[in-house]
Amino acid sequence: MVLALSAEAVDRRLDLASLVDVVDDALVKQAAGEVERPHRPHFPVGAGLDGDDPLGTGIAMPAYVHGADHYATKLVGVHEGNAERGLPTINAQIVLTEARTGLPKAFIAGTAITNARTGCIGAVSVRALAPEPDGEGLTLGVVGAGAQARWQTRAIATIAALSDVRVHSPSDSREACAADLRDEGVPARAVDTPGEAVAGADVVVTATTATEPVFPPDALDAGALVVAVGAFTAETQELDPRVLDRAERVFADVPDEAAETGDLLASDLDADDLVELGVPLADGYVRESPEGVLAVVSVGSATLDAAAGEAVYRRAVEAGDGTEVEL
Repeated sequence: MVLALSAEAVDRRLDLASLVDVVDDALVKQAAGEVERPHRPHFPVGAGLDGDDPLGTGIAMPAYVHGADHYATKLVGVHEGNAERGLPTINAQIVLTEARTGLPKAFIAGTAITNARTGCIGAVSVRALAPEPDGEGLTLGVVGAGAQARWQTRAIATIAALSDVRVHSPSDSREACAADLRDEGVPARAVDTPGEAVAGADVVVTATTATEPVFPPDALDAGALVVAVGAFTAETQELDPRVLDRAERVFADVPDEAAETGDLLASDLDADDLVELGVPLADGYVRESPEGVLAVVSVGSATLDAAAGEAVYRRAVEAGDGTEVEL
């Protein structure tokens, strides 16, 4: 029998605060070489349906964390045109398979898990690398107003006090994003320009599907932490190369893959210049100067899907949630 977990079941069993520690542990194990994570293929899909151009990107993401009962395979679709259809841009499914026997064990709606584990990358980065806040809490600048802008902010709010969250997007979606976060108790407000979001911020998160830089580099304060989670292909870019050139250290969840994104290709850095994010999570990081800028670039890792999927599955089994089906 295979346990099917719907999106509603996942929502019931997904605990964001505890997932931050799951993601932290998975990134540490990944940096230590304690995972199996084959290179993930990206491929265009939809060409020939409505013309010659592709309509989206398909991604296959397998991984196994040593010692886990299951390995995971996530199938992802990224379709930017879905916004006009009233559908999520990113859709995903996660399959858990028993590591001992190879038998299928669970089929899980993966979109919320993907969003949550990606949000946790911001949270673990802030916990390990953000400057010490002055006054009542951290000031957070968010460029982007979609699902990931919300999840990054929610996850960061589980590990740090936030005194001011400024949200910018070129569209009116920034107002809705800020309102949603305020409804959740986050002190968020929409701002009209990316410079307003970034200036004076202790932490800046970029969560967009942009193909060119999304904020002016001179708006970034000394000592800030930048967490860029949107660029995952050579064509996507969020950061002006001057941001990375200025950083005293650049971290990446998967350095080899991050080096192939538009953010890094536009800079003078390559994979050898990046520090795997699991290293400071395990060993800590001491800034060379309080004025130094730090940057984290994330492309996402199937390791996190395997770890997060396992965590949600275990909570569902303990609660008797989900539906058992026979394949």
